[in-house]
Amino acid sequence: MSLSGTSGVFARQFDEIGRTVQIGFAGGRVISVSFPAEHPGDADGDHDLLDRIDAYLGGERDEFAEVALGLTVPTDRREALEALRSVPYGEEVSVSRLARLGGFDPDDPDDLEVVTGALADNPIPVLLPDHRVSGGPYATPSDVRSELRRVEGVSR
Repeated sequence: MSLSGTSGVFARQFDEIGRTVQIGFAGGRVISVSFPAEHPGDADGDHDLLDRIDAYLGGERDEFAEVALGLTVPTDRREALEALRSVPYGEEVSVSRLARLGGFDPDDPDDLEVVTGALADNPIPVLLPDHRVSGGPYATPSDVRSELRRVEGVSR
């Protein structure tokens, strides 16, 4: 998906989750996804990625794998968050499994802290699908997380 040069904030209200999805772009890369309760009046609602999220919420399978991300987090947290992209649509992993996928030792408390910290502060939920992890923490609000899991058929 070519978003080269796209910068700014785009947002659209989605009835399926009862919230707005707000996406921040810088230099064609997604730098943030959030779920504000109030729709920001100055955000543009017309964007291809918002159209894809709409289709996804409607049940269309989408991994968003080729969407360019601009993660501005420490390297160790980046590794943990990038491991989220390897968790397939509709599947669930434990925090310890995610740790292993990211090259961390799930038996090392410091490594586990890096992984859980990355999950809690995930700046790009949905595209970095923390809703596919069991046993959180999560950056995705619980009501949104429940709906994303329902859409993907992930066990509760």
